[in-house]
Amino acid sequence: MLSLLKIRNLALVDELTWEPESGFLSITGETGAGKSVIMGGISLVLGERADKGRIRSGETQCSIEAVFHLSNTQQTDLILEDAGVPPCEEGMLVIRRVITASGNKQFINNTPVTLNLLRRIGGGLVDMHHPEAHRSLTSQERQLDLLDAFSENESTLKLYHTAYRAWLDARHAYKELLDSEMANERELDFLRHQMQEIENAAFTAEEAAELENNWKRARNAGRLRDTALPMAHMIDGADDALLPRLRQLVRSARELERLDAAVAPWLSPLPAIVEELEDVAANLQDYADGLSGDPAELARLEERISTLDTLKRKYGADFEAIQAHLEECREKLSAIENREEKLEELAAAEKARMDELKTAAAALTATRQKAAPRLAELFLHHARQLGFRQSLFEVSLQPLAEPGPNGAEETDFLFGPNPGEPLKALRLIASSGELARVMLALKSALASRDDTPLLVFDEIDANVGGEIARAVGCKMRELGADHQVISITHFPQVAALANHHYLISKVQSGERTVSRLNKVTGDARVEELMRMLGTGGENARAHAIDLLQND
Repeated sequence: MLSLLKIRNLALVDELTWEPESGFLSITGETGAGKSVIMGGISLVLGERADKGRIRSGETQCSIEAVFHLSNTQQTDLILEDAGVPPCEEGMLVIRRVITASGNKQFINNTPVTLNLLRRIGGGLVDMHHPEAHRSLTSQERQLDLLDAFSENESTLKLYHTAYRAWLDARHAYKELLDSEMANERELDFLRHQMQEIENAAFTAEEAAELENNWKRARNAGRLRDTALPMAHMIDGADDALLPRLRQLVRSARELERLDAAVAPWLSPLPAIVEELEDVAANLQDYADGLSGDPAELARLEERISTLDTLKRKYGADFEAIQAHLEECREKLSAIENREEKLEELAAAEKARMDELKTAAAALTATRQKAAPRLAELFLHHARQLGFRQSLFEVSLQPLAEPGPNGAEETDFLFGPNPGEPLKALRLIASSGELARVMLALKSALASRDDTPLLVFDEIDANVGGEIARAVGCKMRELGADHQVISITHFPQVAALANHHYLISKVQSGERTVSRLNKVTGDARVEELMRMLGTGGENARAHAIDLLQND
């Protein structure tokens, strides 16, 4: 649920801190009081593009912060982790937007993020509904999403999408080879020449790695020997060499230890030093003996380096790149020389993937066919409570010529609000009031399967009568048992049904007009309902109290 909303310098709001409760919440107020600012603030933290024109007059920036407490953060944390953003702590997700004249910034859990990531996270947090948005119900793709949500066929749908991608890949591979032109003999000869040049060089990874060092060693053999041998003799072999003197030092140390055992601990390293120097001298001698000053070997190494440099210029920056190019040439040559055989192989693979796709599609279709009449029945149950007492509703599934990205059929929600009228596709319904109630009936039918924590309804009760408005309020109150529901309304019948009622109003602050949001209870709530009823006096007060008592 949304547990905190802070807005600073957005339109008429200078500073607003709201800690909404759970359940069904209503927000009321006179036209122009700033109800749209609440909707705007929530939309901004969900990733709506920000306009500097929203900044309160006279200010340089505005900011919106929202804190959501989530019962399950697993999916959200996975998305955040992929983006390098810290996960939610104790179920708390913090979103902040800052809008300035020069640009906008957004943060999740105090970490800067992209607008796309904010939208991705926000899409799973809040479901926004307002009169202009109900037309999304007329989209056949959206209707298919709703049917799948009701079907609870996520695993079947996932298997279908996997099969569909596999078939697309197989078809692409077949068409790519089918549409490619046959290579001419010159292109074949060029491929063969490249392969032969690399293969004849016969480099190994080990040789390529050591070639330059071996060449440097052979080229400088004389200088290396002239340096190494004197070093070996300096340690052992010269008249004043180190080892004979150190050996004498060891003998003296042993005599000293024999006379006084206390010196042993700090004289003990001497024998090891002698042994190490003996090893160094032997290694230097072996190194010098192994240096080859053979001009023929130097010439061979220079030739190999020249060959490797030529291959690098032509085929890649290093040995691995050259080998990758060789493998690519082999694959191209094989594909060209065995084109017909390869086409048959790819065609067979495409057919096999299509057979698998049809099997997955049949399983997906079965879940939809099973769910469609149950969704229609449940929808009608809720729709009749919303005033469509003799309406008809059908979830129509029409087969496609071949499986598409979302299955082997498309859907149409067919609706007949009045008896005697034929069922029509929702996209042919012109009344926004009817569409709003259709949307609410669908939301009610899907409530137990919808894990979106917050539902926001902005004047979806517009263009309906008082009795129907109360039915709309009852439905939103029912939804409040499973979700946090916020309704911005002008109907007292709806506001009276809310678990919590908030009033937004314009007040004078100095020479400026600002919006304030306050919870109304008791007499203050009765007064607000009387204002919404549009009349005063004891009769209006009794009516307002009656609305509250019959919630």
